[in-house]
Amino acid sequence: MNIGNLKLEKYPVFLAPMEDVTDVSFRLMCKKFGADMVYTEFVSSDALIRSVTKTEQKLKISEEERPVAIQIYGKDTDAMVEAAKICEAAKPDILDINFGCPVKRVAGKGAGAGMLQNIPKMLEITREVVKAVNIPVTVKTRLGWDSNSLIITTLAEQLQDCGIAALTIHGRTRAQMYTGEADWTLIGEVKNNPRIHIPIIGNGDITSDEKAKEYFDRYGVDAIMIGRGSIGRPWIFREVKHYLNTGEHLPKEPFKWYIDVLREEVKQSVERLDERRGIIHIRRHLAATPLFKGIPNFRDTRIAMLRTESVEELFDIFDKIERDFA
Repeated sequence: MNIGNLKLEKYPVFLAPMEDVTDVSFRLMCKKFGADMVYTEFVSSDALIRSVTKTEQKLKISEEERPVAIQIYGKDTDAMVEAAKICEAAKPDILDINFGCPVKRVAGKGAGAGMLQNIPKMLEITREVVKAVNIPVTVKTRLGWDSNSLIITTLAEQLQDCGIAALTIHGRTRAQMYTGEADWTLIGEVKNNPRIHIPIIGNGDITSDEKAKEYFDRYGVDAIMIGRGSIGRPWIFREVKHYLNTGEHLPKEPFKWYIDVLREEVKQSVERLDERRGIIHIRRHLAATPLFKGIPNFRDTRIAMLRTESVEELFDIFDKIERDFA
């Protein structure tokens, strides 16, 4: 599969862009475990052109994580064009436009998935951004605003005509947010449309190696993107890639191996921020990880783990989990 001049192997698996999740340390970890391409947290075009320091920091990428995409969002064409040029200077492999974020503070203001209610503006932004930069431009969006406006089959052709190099489709509407099951049938329709010649990337509910293979085979997508399924579980890429390439499940590692991965996530988060903020940042991963699922009488340990504010205390809890539950 090619996205512009970027060549990717068969069955590519991408790390989805997620706010407060896909910082550089997490991207590098997912890359280490086999992610074929990673995406930054989404970047506000308005904040970027105002030189907001926190937003500018999201543009920092490392050579070790390539290929890497920077994702931007916004509702103003001029701001998106200017932001796209700033992003291009950071030298990502791909520039991705977010037309899929459903949260109120983004979509409610007309950006992200809010653009699904203003298709002419979406297309205008896409055309102008494509013209403004010399790197491949891709788009990530949803099936439509709600179940009464499932427009993705038509929209995909319109976006392709704007000159994008690939399209990622999340199999939910904006109204669904992240609830219910992702519907991949329309993703498959887009992929199997003979008028579509750009790569189609499927996203939504990829939580296992078997599901990844099933969705590749059933819907014919060129790549899949894993989002929430990677939080607290960056090793999912290792499992998925092994299954896609061999048809066999990757043997499980000892419990300590997975705990050590979480330890490394904590260390990197603390190193990037500071002890208190680093631990607060990583709590989302600790709360979401499937590693502790099914452990009996784990509630008090989970509460303690998510309340601690020091690395020493947190690692003491990890040690206790190993002794008591492994």
